[in-house]
Amino acid sequence: MAGRMVVGSAALAGLVRPASAPDPAGGHRVLPVRPELTGLLPSRGLRRGSTIAVGGGQVRSSGTTSLLLALLAEASRTGSWCAVVGMPTFGAGAAAEAGIVLDRLALVPQPGPQWPTVVAALIDGVDVVVTAVPSTVSASVTDRLAARARQRGSVLVPYGRWDGADVTLQVVRGIWQGLGSGRGRLRRREVTVTASGRGAAARPREVKVWLPGDELTRVIPGPVTAARSSTTRLRVVAGRA
Repeated sequence: MAGRMVVGSAALAGLVRPASAPDPAGGHRVLPVRPELTGLLPSRGLRRGSTIAVGGGQVRSSGTTSLLLALLAEASRTGSWCAVVGMPTFGAGAAAEAGIVLDRLALVPQPGPQWPTVVAALIDGVDVVVTAVPSTVSASVTDRLAARARQRGSVLVPYGRWDGADVTLQVVRGIWQGLGSGRGRLRRREVTVTASGRGAAARPREVKVWLPGDELTRVIPGPVTAARSSTTRLRVVAGRA
């Protein structure tokens, strides 16, 4: 698809901007996300230097890939570069439908054994770096990459289990809509997303959002029951921005 950039490890030096180059997003410390996702993040967006894991231990749970796309869309739309590493089935068509600008999307489907080097190089010059997490990655490697993201001001988004992430987002429930009485198309789903982490994200949060689809949502605070006083509950009503 036009606009998508697929790069190999050898081409990374020409892709990433030098650390001293102007920030394409204007130097903002927090990159924007869609309004319905702001309640999940302590800074109400993607804070530069942070590590935001998506999926946790349940990467294949329904709606997780759609959540990942929704998380990137607004930052991409407003000028940030995004890179996706180690996800050969990542769909450029689905990314475009989610609002990601393909002219500012770099894909490294097969980083091979040089995965840490590839991710580190992208952190040096790309605003948001998404990476599938290898099953054999060591804690020393993940700590080193997270520290590099903090130093360079990139947002690192591991897709999978990542101990020590600032925020971990997981889809825990989902309900599809679109099917009628035995026929129709699955058009969108209401998913429940939880957020947990450390520091400002230590208190668990929970929202319901519509994924996929181009409809935005209005978020209306709902009551917090005594049994779940540690969880922020939000009732989300579909609507147009």
